[in-house]
Amino acid sequence: MKEVILYTDGACSYNPGPGGYAAILRYRNVERVITGGEAETTNNRMELLAVIVGLKALKEPCSVTVYSDSAYVVNAFEMGWLNSWANNGWRTADKKEVKNVELWRELYDLCGSHLIKFNKVKGHAGDELNNRCDALARAEISKFTPSVPTGSRSTEG
Repeated sequence: MKEVILYTDGACSYNPGPGGYAAILRYRNVERVITGGEAETTNNRMELLAVIVGLKALKEPCSVTVYSDSAYVVNAFEMGWLNSWANNGWRTADKKEVKNVELWRELYDLCGSHLIKFNKVKGHAGDELNNRCDALARAEISKFTPSVPTGSRSTEG
């Protein structure tokens, strides 16, 4: 089974607001970068989408080590929340519907195809690939926010 490293990150401006995500996949000496975003979203949705698009890029079952700075994503796996939600009809322990349920269902289904281990990395702490993912995700946000040319400004008379 191929061993793949997947770094992911999501970012959002104003939360909700424009957001972006990034996934960097590495297999041996090959790297693939995937980015995207949405005009109106949340940080948690972008964190989930980063993992989803990374896993969807794999063409066959793999052993995947996912690195994310999102406690929301990592804890869902490491603390067993995801399996509990699936077993409880996508309801939390207090019987509320899981937020972002359509993304969690998609991620849950994708995980059935791969052997996955999640690792929590500290964001903005010098991890090269995490920093790259963060920069790529933030760059996606700019596609949804109007920019003002340098030196131009509006005046009222």
